[in-house]
This record gives sequence, structure tokens and C-alpha cells, in this order.
Amino acid sequence: MTDVAQGGGTSGSWSPERSAAGGHNPYLIAFVVSIATFMEVLDTTIANVALRYIAGGLAVGIDQSTYIVTSYLVSNAIVLSISGWLSTVIGRKRFYMLCVATFAVASLLCGLAWSLQSLVLFRILQGLGGGGMATSEQAILADSFPPHKRGQAFAIYGIAVVVAPVIGPTLGGWISDTYSWHWVFLINVPMGLLSLFLVGTLVNEPSSAEEERRELLKNGLRVDYIGFILVAIGLGSLEFVLDEGQRNDWFGSNLILSFALTAAFCLIALVLWELMRDDPIVDIRLLGQRHFGACFLLMLGTGAIVIATTQILPQLVQTELGYTAMLAGLVLSPGGVVTMIMMPVTGRLIGLVQPKYLLVAGASIAALSMWHLTGLTGDISYGYAALSRVYLAFGLPLLFLPVTTASYQGIPPEKTNQASALINVARNLGGSMGVAMVQTVWQQRQQFHQSRLVEHIVPSDVGYQQTIDAMTRFFQAQGSNASDAASQAIAWVGQALQQQIDLLAYMDAFWSLAMVGLVMIPLAFAIKTIDLRAPARGH
Repeated sequence: MTDVAQGGGTSGSWSPERSAAGGHNPYLIAFVVSIATFMEVLDTTIANVALRYIAGGLAVGIDQSTYIVTSYLVSNAIVLSISGWLSTVIGRKRFYMLCVATFAVASLLCGLAWSLQSLVLFRILQGLGGGGMATSEQAILADSFPPHKRGQAFAIYGIAVVVAPVIGPTLGGWISDTYSWHWVFLINVPMGLLSLFLVGTLVNEPSSAEEERRELLKNGLRVDYIGFILVAIGLGSLEFVLDEGQRNDWFGSNLILSFALTAAFCLIALVLWELMRDDPIVDIRLLGQRHFGACFLLMLGTGAIVIATTQILPQLVQTELGYTAMLAGLVLSPGGVVTMIMMPVTGRLIGLVQPKYLLVAGASIAALSMWHLTGLTGDISYGYAALSRVYLAFGLPLLFLPVTTASYQGIPPEKTNQASALINVARNLGGSMGVAMVQTVWQQRQQFHQSRLVEHIVPSDVGYQQTIDAMTRFFQAQGSNASDAASQAIAWVGQALQQQIDLLAYMDAFWSLAMVGLVMIPLAFAIKTIDLRAPARGH
């Protein structure tokens, strides 16, 4: 028998009473709530590019400056996981505006920071604001559109999520090169004020959401303190392990091992604790549903591919081809244009094609685009690197939009906030896992390839002798004496060897991302079949 998820009753019904649009066009609301998301995602990628400028400006080392990124991600992950509960308790519109205001104020403070310690503190505050935005935005969209139109709504939202990381490196490089790193944060202030004004003016707090809030608070606010502590320590520790593991030799470091054991203990305890509660701060039961659990895993993979490629491709062209930060960002730009075109197209397809089939297509394209990058050579052109991103750009909307839209199918209306929180946890956590994976693969495979290739760099090797002789004659022809030419030849061989080692390691990293795409294909078939012809009840 076909397993069909229909949006009706308590299995994902929609009604105008839950819409945040009020008397306004819901597509206008989709655009309004996307502004803050674009600002938050853009800030994350801009900050990554500006790290060396920040380190220089604050007179600290590059290693120390990475805490600017880590501190944000940890606080972001903690709030994100409980933002569904907070949104219900505080009120979705109030909570959303509080998050935007916190992010904007923290951005101003980051731009005025006078030391590394102050900047890290303000980044923690910024992460607390940024963590709650995406959950509220997606819940607003899910409740403001009937199921058969959600794909188009999430297409508008998806442009902000997927295109911002593409624009970020280019914009961050330009700002840092042209002005100063302070403006990386200060540009968020006017965007935050614009978002607050539009949300306050146009977004409505649904009457049914207010009733749910009053019902929740009727017998007094019962805060799941133990659940909050477990999720804060567990996710915070896990995020630290993923971000700092490779720099600290993973489990060879007592620090990383301690944080890993802490994360494992707290997250296991969190699952057991939340399953026993009637009002959990994180609704773990949702992950036990086949459909939603599959969506969660697919979003993990999507986040890993999106964020890891956005990080490793600019790194490749900067370190191996000598690109500036701005030029490295421009490598991603053609893909951003394709993504902007594909988002509305995919939004229309969601109403016509089963999400599982779109996800299979998206995962296949992502895997093939990563396979294309395993053909690296030492003299790849800008076109080759940019084209690889264009290939991936065709697949990303086919991953992000169907999984986001499908994740709300079969979810009761009162669980929308919790489902949105978990899906966004998956995206961010997947991104951290993806970056950790490719960096670990790259560095460990560097060591492997070096151990293999240096076996042939010995004076007794005929090929090595011939290469040294040829390069010595070359440098002599350029005007060097015999002694200098021999030294230059040896240095040239060492440099060529290191480039070959790096490229082989990058190829292995891209292979690992291709495997992520392939694993997502069978996962997509776990998504339930949705009756695309049936209108939502209450619409």
C-alpha cells in the first residue's frame, strides 16, 4: 500500500487562523522574513574571510582569531535547539523581533570591539540572537502558506540561505581589502533596523498561536531546566569538538576527548530525559518518525555539502592558485546566479513532483559536481573552478527546498516551531560536520600522499636525477651559476611535490563530499509520498 502523507487534521493541517500574513500578501511576508536570514548567513561567511584582517587589527594570532567563529557557532547552536520552545512561550513575532534586535545590537558592539576578548563576548551575544531567527522564519512560512504553495514560499527564503554564503566571501574580501574589518559587522545594523521595521509593520501574530501560548502558560510557566542544561552543554561541546578537533589532533588531545565525552553523555541523557517529559524543551519524539527523521538526516547532508564546499573551494584557489579573497569569492558567484534562477523553478516543481524524486535528483547532481572536482590539476583555470560551483548550484535548490518543505508534512500545527528548530539544528550541525570532515580528510591525506611521494625523491632514483638535471640546466639558462641553479632545482622539485600532495588531498576531500551525496540518495526514498492533488483542509 502506498504511504501517503496528506495535510489534514492533526497531521499537518493548515488554516488561515495560523497565518502570519494578516491582510497582507503572504509572499510579501516571505520576503520580509528572509531579510534577517540573509543578514545572519551573510555575516557568518563574511567573518570567515575577514579572520586574518581581524587577527592583524587586534594583534593576535590566526589560531586565536578562530574563536571569533567558534564562539558564535556554539551560542548559535544552543539557542537554535531550544528556539522552538522559546518561540511558543514568548510569542513567535515577539521572539523573532527580539532575536533580530539582539543580533543588530551585538553586530554594532562587534564593530566597535577593542580586543579579542570583547569581540568574542559580543560574538556570543550575536550568536544568541542569530540562533532564533531561522526557526521563527520557517515556522511563519509553514503556517502562512498551504502545503501546495510552501515550495514557492521556501524558494524565496532559500535564496537568502543558499545565496548568502556565495556572496559572503566576495563581499567580505572587498570590505576587508577596501575599508576595515569593523565594517564586516557594522553593515548588519541598517539591515537589522530595516527588518525590525518591516516585521513590526507587516507580520501578524496568529490568533491560534496566541491561544496555544496562553494554554501553555495557564498553569504557570514550567521550564525544563535540566533539558536546557543538557542541550546547552551537549550541543555546545559537540560544536567545539567539530570546530577545534582537527587543530588539536582530535582524540589525541585530552581537551578534545573531554569535550567529546561530555557531548556524548549530555546528548544521550537529553534523549532519555526529554522522552519522559510531557512538555520537553526539545521534542525528540519527532526524530523517531520515519518521515521527519529522514528529513533531519537529509538536511544534515545538505548542510554538510553547502557549507563545506563554500569553505574548501575558496581555500583551494587561494592556497594553490594564489587568488585574493575577493577573487576566491568570485569563483562562487556564477553558482549564486544559477541558484537564484533555480530556486523559483524548484519551488514550482515541488507542487508537481514528489519531494523524494527531487531530492534524488539534487543528491545525484551534488555527487557528480564533487566528482568533477576530483579531476584537479595544478593549472586549472578560473572557468574550471567556477563551473564546478555552477554544477552544484543546479543541485542545491533540489536538496534544500524539497527537504525543508517535506519536513512539515505530517507535523501537527502546535509542533511547527519544534520541527523548525530541529531542521535548522540539522542544517547548522551538518555544516560544522561537513567542514570538520573535509578538513580532516584533507590534512590526513596530505600526510598519506607525502609519505608515498617522497619515496621517489631520493638521489638514487633515475627519474629524480633526470628532473634535477633538467631543471638545473633550465635555471642556468636563466642566468644562475651552477651552484645556485642546483639549489633552485632542488627547491623547485620540493615546491612541485608539495603542490601535488595538496591537490591529491583536495581530490580526496571532494571524494568524501561525493560520498555524502551518494548516501543521501537512498535516504530520500524514506520520504513519504505526498498527495500533490489534494488541497489542504481548512484552505
